[in-house]
Amino acid sequence: MAERGAKWPWAVLALAVLGIWLYERGGDHAPPPAAAPAAASSPATGPASAPPAASPAASRPPGDYAPKYFAAEVEQYAAEAGVNPQLVMAVLFNEAYKPHGPDVERAWQKMKPEASFGIANMHRAAYEETRRGRPFADRPWEDLPDDPALAVRAAAWHLHDLGAQLPARPATSLSRDELMALGYNTGAGNMLLFARGTKPGPEARAYLDKLHDNWSKSADALAAR
Repeated sequence: MAERGAKWPWAVLALAVLGIWLYERGGDHAPPPAAAPAAASSPATGPASAPPAASPAASRPPGDYAPKYFAAEVEQYAAEAGVNPQLVMAVLFNEAYKPHGPDVERAWQKMKPEASFGIANMHRAAYEETRRGRPFADRPWEDLPDDPALAVRAAAWHLHDLGAQLPARPATSLSRDELMALGYNTGAGNMLLFARGTKPGPEARAYLDKLHDNWSKSADALAAR
């Protein structure tokens, strides 16, 4: 989810976060590098499942949270939630616009308490609603920066929940995947307006354009697993 109300470019914000991070860490460590910039129905709950056995995330460079390293998690949890894995991966690429990693995210959250957490940029309210009755119901929102697999799993189920709210025949040329991505970015209420024919505004349109740009990249990341 894009941060709402942010006025400064992310490059300036990253410098501010870096200053806090270095102050708290005593300047002894380099910051982690920034990440590279139609749904099926499913039951509301599912059995707990173990993390993927052979994940590219196991061999990713330290501090690198690029979406391509989480293809195994995307496939597993998209299947668990009954959503399109390419949609989940594309959302991760869309949300890779800012640095990720536990230290950076927590430093930024001290400056902006309402900031999102995890590689899927999930806000607390969305996560709290999504985890109810799910296999990860006992995992707090604060775990997201430390556990990319949890972040992917929560994002997949959140997309599932958004898709469950869509009408069977939306009055728009946008696909269900496009509407769900817009719901992830702008909230369920706006998603339903778009489903009824309201045209996306400039910010929503920009998010959708980015989704289109990342669509083939997402397919490639999944195919390379």
